[in-house]
Amino acid sequence: MTDATALPRQRGFLDRPDCRLYWECMGSGPAIVFAHGLGGNHLSWWQQVAHFAPHYTCVTFSHRGFAPSTAPAGGPDPAAYAGDLAALVAHLDLTDVRIVGQSMGGWTALDTAFAKPAWLRAIVMAATSGTIDPRQAGGDMAGWTQGASDARRAALGAGVHPAIGLRAAREQPALHQLYRAIDELSTGLDKEAVRARLGASRTRPLSDLAAVSVPVLWLTGEEDGTYPSFAVPAMAAATPRGTHIQFEATGHSAYFERAAAFNKIVGDFFSELD
Repeated sequence: MTDATALPRQRGFLDRPDCRLYWECMGSGPAIVFAHGLGGNHLSWWQQVAHFAPHYTCVTFSHRGFAPSTAPAGGPDPAAYAGDLAALVAHLDLTDVRIVGQSMGGWTALDTAFAKPAWLRAIVMAATSGTIDPRQAGGDMAGWTQGASDARRAALGAGVHPAIGLRAAREQPALHQLYRAIDELSTGLDKEAVRARLGASRTRPLSDLAAVSVPVLWLTGEEDGTYPSFAVPAMAAATPRGTHIQFEATGHSAYFERAAAFNKIVGDFFSELD
């Protein structure tokens, strides 16, 4: 196996009209861009970069407003995420790109897929539907919402970050501490305001997925209390080249909680493209 310490690594800032984006790039070969969720930043993907960098160019970045990127006046708007990513891809001169979007990062990934850039090969939608309204998929959304509210209350009451959940905090307390530490790096960012903007923009109908031409891997956690996993099979079915896989006994953050299994599934998916 390639020695990770010998792999090429770059990092820097990309100036946008209203903010600066921090990015890191490690490895060589086809590119994987990792788009983090509301509780993270570029550091969230440490387990994925270590795994994929010997064979891929791994690009991590912090969305606008998430440390050490800066925020525009009025705070970050998810509608700008795909444009930020397109600018970063151009800045790094990437031509063969796969995107892994976790939770909030699904807005970045899916909006990029709708834009159909020539450089995009595939996307992974992990615990997210981006701007697609999950209520379109049917099912007992009211019941799930109540259960999710109860789970969030229980996690917070136990001092556990809801995006990790009680199981992961109990089974892997060090990972929970690291997740929380990464989350807390974005001091001064009103994450509830960002969450509200994400929810308000989740208006696309399920039928819009017919326009996504690249392969899409939809990943869910069986015990996710943050995103309604039951809605995703219908989304995968509505995507021309969609596949759905669910992690058992896993919450919202499979990439963090079940990294080995997550990396294997995503790696196999990308291998089929090459």
